Amino acid sequence: MDDVVNHSVVAERVATLRTRMNDLSGGRSVELVAVTKGFGPDAIAAALSCGCRSIGESYAQELRDKFRRLTAHALAPEVHFIGQLQRNKVRMIAPLVHVWQSVDRDSLATEIARHVAAARVFVQVDITGEAGKAGCPPQQVPDLVEHCRGLGMQVEGLMTVGPTNGDVTVTRMCFRTVRRLANELQLENCSMGMSGDLDIAIEEGSTHVRVGTAIFGERPRREL
Repeated sequence: MDDVVNHSVVAERVATLRTRMNDLSGGRSVELVAVTKGFGPDAIAAALSCGCRSIGESYAQELRDKFRRLTAHALAPEVHFIGQLQRNKVRMIAPLVHVWQSVDRDSLATEIARHVAAARVFVQVDITGEAGKAGCPPQQVPDLVEHCRGLGMQVEGLMTVGPTNGDVTVTRMCFRTVRRLANELQLENCSMGMSGDLDIAIEEGSTHVRVGTAIFGERPRREL
């Protein structure tokens, strides 16, 4: 996790991405969350230097260890936790996380609320039903949203991960369904789309895209 990234290359890729995102959205605001999992603190510094304030992390221990080593920067990152999270890891990262994007069950929401007052959250939707993917089944999302609100959380939107096979028709249908569900629940935001499917996600109303590979390249092998 100590690979040094090329800041100039990162800046070029981010600029290209922003132009592409703007064209796809017709000028509608879409937040670029730079996913630095697998990379060291230098990746965060590179992202911040080219205007990416929102940083995505997926592993609790990696997040904690990385931020212990992060050199002070003129801009403080807004950390979005986007990975599957065990309840016993919430306390470890609570001081570091600004937005919890992967809230998928009542027990996790309750644990976050114990450590963070008025936490900003996205409810993660399992829209594909694929084995190994986290998320709340669509039919249970309204109840989970209400549970979060009852805990005093700020439910900012829904989050989902598109189908693994990348089928364009299925991906579009999945994102469209989540956007429709968010609208029904009067939620403004949808975090949908990663490096391989952000075009479809933005066309279907995504407000946040989570991009790692298209900015930093392939992730180094994670040490176990």
